[in-house]
Amino acid sequence: MDRSKIRASLTAAVRGLALAIVALAGSITLFVLAVVSIALIPLGIGVFTTPALLMLVRSHANQRRLWAATWSDIRIAVPYRPFPPDVRGGVTGQVERCTLLLKDSATWRDLQWLLIDMTVGFVVALLGFALTLYPLEGFVLAAGLWRVFRDDPYWYGFVPVDSQATGFAAAALGLAVLALGLRFSPDLLRLHFALARPLLAPGHERALSLRIEQLTESRHDAVDTSAAELRRIERDLHDGAQARLVAMGMDLGTIEALIERDPARAKELIGKARQSSAEALTELRDLVRGIHPPVLAERGLGDAVKALALRLPVETEVNVELPGRAAAPVESAAYFAVSETLTNAVKHAGADRIWVDVSYEEGMLRIAVTDNGGGGAEIGKGSGLSGLERRLGTFDGVLAVSSPAGGPTMVTMEIPCELS
Repeated sequence: MDRSKIRASLTAAVRGLALAIVALAGSITLFVLAVVSIALIPLGIGVFTTPALLMLVRSHANQRRLWAATWSDIRIAVPYRPFPPDVRGGVTGQVERCTLLLKDSATWRDLQWLLIDMTVGFVVALLGFALTLYPLEGFVLAAGLWRVFRDDPYWYGFVPVDSQATGFAAAALGLAVLALGLRFSPDLLRLHFALARPLLAPGHERALSLRIEQLTESRHDAVDTSAAELRRIERDLHDGAQARLVAMGMDLGTIEALIERDPARAKELIGKARQSSAEALTELRDLVRGIHPPVLAERGLGDAVKALALRLPVETEVNVELPGRAAAPVESAAYFAVSETLTNAVKHAGADRIWVDVSYEEGMLRIAVTDNGGGGAEIGKGSGLSGLERRLGTFDGVLAVSSPAGGPTMVTMEIPCELS
């Protein structure tokens, strides 16, 4: 096992310990307080304490969703229904909030999850850490601690330790346990989050409702994007190629009038008209390339991204591992997403090197664009990443940004699709 895998396993073990502590202390405390508060609702006290406690439970669950995504790449959607905007203040508003929270099925699923988290989730999270810590005892026994138990054997696992030979046997057992811990700590961490996902994820009805909302929003975004693209094409044609063609037509009319009485002037205008036609043709080619690049249609996403990188003023390294081609709409969306991301990196990041990785795994097209710029990019700060996220959402794609201050910045895009 190489150093990076060992480091990842040890990190997973430490994270498992943190999860076990949070599960034991946080989940038990929140569950007991929430249940007691709900039981006190008929007395009136729970009406004031329950909303605050249930919101703490939701924050606790949201933190677990965040860890699931960042530590084990397990994405768990947030199922909570938002409060209506007309919820009142004061005692009446408190009663309304309490009622809305108790009517939300996600509240009861969270309470069920707290039970799982404080029992099975705690054991699974702690197991990875225990498998990496327990071998230290065997090594210490082999180092001489066995002498303390010379008259009364100390059982290390299934090994009775009362001599140097049995001490070495304990060390050998500890080494085997350590190997198991390093091998399975990341899997146990994933299992912890996998156990939480059925209850923390939206239920069937809520999942359908969220899906309908997502599709409605995606449809609006697709319509808006299409309308904006049509306006851009119309503007480019009007301000570019159309203007040049009109000017060329006027020049040709002037040439027709001058060709007999002023051949020199007519010849000069012919040269100008030829130049205008060449410029109009170039603009039309650029416009067509902006709508759907020919290299994308002919050679696929990988070569299109490589061609895109060649036109950048920054050194760009492209790595493509695609066993086939995606559907044309998916390729087009991915291409323009990469194009916009690269443009942002060149204009705003101040980077002097960019890396692009395009791959396909488990039914998912993955694209990562990394630059060594100043960092600080975030979705929703006017960087264009919000619009990019919405356009990818049309294909059920997701966008993730990692951009700490000082860099580097990594923009990761994932689009579910099949390759031909």
